[in-house]
Amino acid sequence: MLASKNNRKSSPSAVAVIGLGRFGTAVAQSLLQMGHDVLAIDSDGRRVQMLADEMPHVLQADTTDPDALRQIGLADFRRVVVGIGSDVEASVLTVMGLTDLGIPQIWAKATHQTHGRILERVGAHHVVYPEERMGRRVARLVTGKMIDHIEFDEDFSIIKTKAPEALVGGLLGIIDTMSKFGVAVIGVKPQDGPFRHITQDIIVQPNDLLIVAGSNDACEAFAALE
Repeated sequence: MLASKNNRKSSPSAVAVIGLGRFGTAVAQSLLQMGHDVLAIDSDGRRVQMLADEMPHVLQADTTDPDALRQIGLADFRRVVVGIGSDVEASVLTVMGLTDLGIPQIWAKATHQTHGRILERVGAHHVVYPEERMGRRVARLVTGKMIDHIEFDEDFSIIKTKAPEALVGGLLGIIDTMSKFGVAVIGVKPQDGPFRHITQDIIVQPNDLLIVAGSNDACEAFAALE
């Protein structure tokens, strides 16, 4: 049973978001703010009703049903985000249906590694672990001196941290942080100024914030420097 606020054709840049829990809703809202055409879908009519006033295209559908996916017109979409997390069976069946439709880019949320591996095997092109990733991020911020941390891969991160005493007074253009610490300093923010790209003439000051890239261990060790 489909219930839609708006019947519409998808544009070439449109994105469909299936599953309007916290993750899916945040993705859909962010895409709308970025100017994308978004079709938001959920099997729960109450969620659909709650979002009907803020999302131009929102509908109720059982996306585990391949016929429903075709009726919605998802075969016309190039990018679909599956934000179903707690119902693993619904998540997997939805990705399988999208795979059968030949969707070029399927992004899917996984709640754990086994869930993620299954999604990959049935056709998901990109699997994300929002809770796991956020948990690791918070753990690193709580136990270390990092001010912010973004993990891009299993062993590559970019962090924001206060400049260690070992670098204060030195020229960033001359200090070889990669050889000494295994990280690259890619930006600096003075206490009373905006972030700047690294240039030869920047002298590190005591309260500077540094943007640093490198392996997870190297970034953590750098942030721990006194």
